[in-house]
Amino acid sequence: MVSRVPAVLLRHRIRIEPYLADSAYGPQYGPAAEDVPALVDTSPRMVRAPDGRKVTAAATFIAAPELVCPPGSRVTLPDGRTATALTVARHTAPGLPVPACTEVSCE
Repeated sequence: MVSRVPAVLLRHRIRIEPYLADSAYGPQYGPAAEDVPALVDTSPRMVRAPDGRKVTAAATFIAAPELVCPPGSRVTLPDGRTATALTVARHTAPGLPVPACTEVSCE
């Protein structure tokens, strides 16, 4: 039985700076997580942002289920582009033969 997405499928490496809060000087980020294994899809897709608006996600990636990437986090994609995490979905299916993972859509 598969309990998490197999590491061999996470072919890309990304960098994540987790969003902490807004300040008078702009968004504040936590320490960067370097070389995070992920599977990145750069196909554009429509997603609904946390504030309810429809936006086009420039990239979507899946990573390990314990990934720390709150909405608003800064993500550096494998091609060097910097994106902002819009939505974060944690996929689990206890008892079923499907892998647990975290899916993040970026603007």
